[in-house]
Amino acid sequence: MTKKSGIDQDALIEMFSQASARQGEALRKAVSTATLKALQGRELTLQNVRNVLQAVTQAASAGAAQNPGSTADVQKLLEKAFDGMDGALLKAVEAHRTALQQFISQGADLQQGPLKTALANLEKMEEVFFSTVGKAIQDSAGPVQNAWAPVLNAMKLKGTDTGAQATATVEQLLDQAHSTLRDSRAMGLRTAQALLEGYSTLVSGVLIGMTEGLQQGSAEAPATGTRKR
Repeated sequence: MTKKSGIDQDALIEMFSQASARQGEALRKAVSTATLKALQGRELTLQNVRNVLQAVTQAASAGAAQNPGSTADVQKLLEKAFDGMDGALLKAVEAHRTALQQFISQGADLQQGPLKTALANLEKMEEVFFSTVGKAIQDSAGPVQNAWAPVLNAMKLKGTDTGAQATATVEQLLDQAHSTLRDSRAMGLRTAQALLEGYSTLVSGVLIGMTEGLQQGSAEAPATGTRKR
């Protein structure tokens, strides 16, 4: 079943139901690929990010509920699922950074109007990540919720790569904008608003462009911009 989120949930459910702990890395890559492709297929708004993360989390949870492995093994698989989503969101943060830099180069003031909202949404990425996953597992069976709990708790303590990169990106963009404003005339708010009407589409296009050159791997886990912890 492929929902409006763009995720083939049945494929992910089957993978999680049959995977062993030793196949965790393949699962991480598959989740990252599926998440990234779904994000590329729509405007990169927070609501669309929520929809994609919810679909992936639900599929991982449904598959984990059918997995015959031990609780510890299932926890490891769910941790890889979280890592896979984190890796895809990292690409989304980079796409936002690239898009916002285009505004900065034209003298936009990121502390005013719609651009300030765009920057705030970037800061919320990790919060949206945790809250969406947390809500998505509420309807899961008790054992799956119990398996997710230590995964989410550990990630909240450690923090995500997405959150760390989003924080660094916001700081970098604000510094750049401040420097640019000293050397050029600021873009008018009306102009900024007009540009921002297509902002989510612009970010989506940037995300697609960033990953067009990536080689395709196996049908199970095509290559994406993945990372290792």
